[in-house]
Amino acid sequence: MRPPIPPTPERSAELRDRFTEEARSERPDLALLCLLVAAQADRTLDETGMDAVQVELDELAGRLPYRPGSPHAWAVALRELLGERLGFHGTPSDYQRLESSLLHDVLRRRRGLPILLSVVWIEVARRAGAPVYGVALPGHFVVGLGPTGAQVLVDPFDGGRVLTGPDAELLVVGATGAPLEPSMLVPSTPLEVVSRILNNIRVWAAARPERSDVALWAVELALLLPSHPARLRYERGQVLVKRGEFVAGAEEMETYAELVSVVDDVLAERVRGEALSARALLN
Repeated sequence: MRPPIPPTPERSAELRDRFTEEARSERPDLALLCLLVAAQADRTLDETGMDAVQVELDELAGRLPYRPGSPHAWAVALRELLGERLGFHGTPSDYQRLESSLLHDVLRRRRGLPILLSVVWIEVARRAGAPVYGVALPGHFVVGLGPTGAQVLVDPFDGGRVLTGPDAELLVVGATGAPLEPSMLVPSTPLEVVSRILNNIRVWAAARPERSDVALWAVELALLLPSHPARLRYERGQVLVKRGEFVAGAEEMETYAELVSVVDDVLAERVRGEALSARALLN
């Protein structure tokens, strides 16, 4: 299957402006932010397509039973609709596809990464009135329903399977080797979800040097989020150098070196050395 083709520079600039505005709004719209990310990857996703996704999420919410009751009842209703009747799930091969991180493609294919499938669960459940949120377990994103500390966890990647305490523990131990901590069960904000999606895209692109274009727009979108690690500037500099944009890459590294010099002189000097090496590649 042909990979998505990115939009024109003019369209990309427009999408970034909208992404910035939505990310800095009082109540960021998770679905819209995910669609703006997807549109940076796929030029076929226009305004009509984004509206169609929102309408589809509304329609799916309308197919749930009216306020089924307890968090567990919500979990079962979501599993029966999305996992069993409609077949939303994930497989290991989905980690190899950029489309698995793009909301419109996940809705179309009914396949994707855990976090994107979780976005589908969250957005459908939220529209139906469920007490729902994302839970960023290390290495595996899931969905929570009900009050923190007594919530029901479901795994959309596994078709919406309701997780027992030992199930969640096994997921965390398998990913980190460490036990499940209560702090891992706190609800994720929409911006935290989007940040993790962009990180997944950058990891996907890092393994594919020929897709440095994807790595660049993903790190640049992450830099537009209101709160982001300074190290993203260093990462952007590295990507620019790999793309042959040596001066721009060196300048970004030098900016990062200035930021970290107040806390880590050794790191700052190392990064400045990399910037000098990048500039030398011009000669």
